[in-house]
Amino acid sequence: MLNALQVFTTVVVGVMVGVEFSVAFVINRILDALPGDSGQLGRAHGGRMLGAVMPVWYISSLVLVAVWAVAGWGDQGAGFVVTSGALLIVSVLMSVLLLVPINNRSKTWTAENRPADWKQQGDRWDRYHYVRVAVIIGAFAFLVAALV
Repeated sequence: MLNALQVFTTVVVGVMVGVEFSVAFVINRILDALPGDSGQLGRAHGGRMLGAVMPVWYISSLVLVAVWAVAGWGDQGAGFVVTSGALLIVSVLMSVLLLVPINNRSKTWTAENRPADWKQQGDRWDRYHYVRVAVIIGAFAFLVAALV
């Protein structure tokens, strides 16, 4: 049963990392290259869509890692699982304190109501997101290390 939990948790966290990596390095670059207001409108839509899904995914990932840490306490690799959980806590705190406030504003923006500094706010979100992606990649790497 523990093996199934380990594999399931690693896959859930790994797919989350893939989505967030894709947002940072693929989707946002595509949206930024679109003409006119299309990119900003696409980011607003993405903020609404992913803003509804990602909190559940982050918290579920953290819960799965916590269950793994408890169930596998004393096993070789338990320290890696705990470290992964700590990094996921950092990513959740970053999300709530830094990224969500910007996302909550930007997901309502249109060409008519966006603030003058909308690009700067988007750039700030991107910088925070790059750091968060690095943190969750680390969390994922520690889970993989715990498996071997």
